[in-house]
Amino acid sequence: QVQLVESGGGLVQAGGSLRLSCAASGNIFRVNVLGWYRQAPGKQRELVAAFTTVGKINYGDSVKGRFTISRDNAKSTVYLQMNSLKPEDTAVYYCGGNFMTSTGSSKDYWGQGTQVTVSS
Repeated sequence: QVQLVESGGGLVQAGGSLRLSCAASGNIFRVNVLGWYRQAPGKQRELVAAFTTVGKINYGDSVKGRFTISRDNAKSTVYLQMNSLKPEDTAVYYCGGNFMTSTGSSKDYWGQGTQVTVSS
């Protein structure tokens, strides 16, 4: 099993910044994909930013140039720095990834989500 614990959400005015953190723990043999996703009311969950298996970073089109994903491998933690926030960034942000455990199988895991609300 893999556990993902997010922190750092909250309420911020448009133009402001927030930093999200996600700590991964558990039976992790290899991290295949790890990043941030979000889901606004009435919408599907979408990619915000994620590290892929080969270390490439993918960003959602709507956050390019404003959000930055980073990681601290020693702490098994991934961060999302969100700048120039807009009301349309309001959503529940989920840390998620695909992990291989010591059993050799890979599976998707999700955190509990953290609310980000941007006021206009």
